[in-house]
Amino acid sequence: MATTDRHATTLALAHALSAAERGLAVIPLSRSKLPALRSPHHDDPRPTPCHGECGRLGHGVYDASTDPRRIRALFAAAHWATGYGIACGLPPHHLIGVDLDTKSGADASAALRALALRHLFTIPDTVVVTTPSGGRHIWLAGPADAVVPNSAGRLAPGIDIRGAGGYLVGPGSRTEHGVYGTVAGTSGLPPAPCPPALLRLLAPTPREQHPTAARPHGSPPPGGDRDADAQRGEGLVQFVLAAHEGQRNTRLFWAACRAYENGLGELLGPRLTDAAVRVGLTEREARSTIASAARLTGYA
Repeated sequence: MATTDRHATTLALAHALSAAERGLAVIPLSRSKLPALRSPHHDDPRPTPCHGECGRLGHGVYDASTDPRRIRALFAAAHWATGYGIACGLPPHHLIGVDLDTKSGADASAALRALALRHLFTIPDTVVVTTPSGGRHIWLAGPADAVVPNSAGRLAPGIDIRGAGGYLVGPGSRTEHGVYGTVAGTSGLPPAPCPPALLRLLAPTPREQHPTAARPHGSPPPGGDRDADAQRGEGLVQFVLAAHEGQRNTRLFWAACRAYENGLGELLGPRLTDAAVRVGLTEREARSTIASAARLTGYA
């Protein structure tokens, strides 16, 4: 490994250990911002859902820990890691991340201000992380009895939410596009309580509360829902097919998130992949983006 990579890994581990001291559970990330450790079930002919019960490393956010020995073991196994992820939804902070994205072209900060005015809340002083693309992550603490789901663009275009089962890239992480930092004066703050009005907006929908009760992933819905879901699925495919250069990955990610949130992820995956390839992405890029959407929405 190059000296610069080794130095980046050492710094990432130091930042991760510092975050753990604040009660934040962490995992090592690669330069792509994905969990650095490959799933131990990747090559299984028929992989079954596993959240670490097998005892091996490589289960993404389910590996997250505040134990320094566990964290050092994770980074030792992922010696190429250059960043770290902070698991959301876990005690003591029950972290909620409000991700104000810039890549979609939407003014996410203005959208959040509009939501705050409409629903009468203000964002309290809290940790604010800066991203290499110019976006921001606002850290908020949730109540112990509330489960906030991951979502992408549900509140408004460009506003993604990291909740239970998700993670935030920690400040100090080095990625393919640059280094994550913090807004001056916020790094030492604890995550501030999420305003109740905002928390109500983030509450899961009935489908998100009971995604498997409605129907298994990939199975067709009963009765009249079939036509509605077919129309919704066709709309998502057409949305990807209408992408121009510079929009392809963003549109695919948004469409895949909507598909998984509506229980159509596995059903639409192949069609979304085909649409993305037709507009210029490689099949590998398309599958990777769809997998990221599945992880973000809690379906991976």
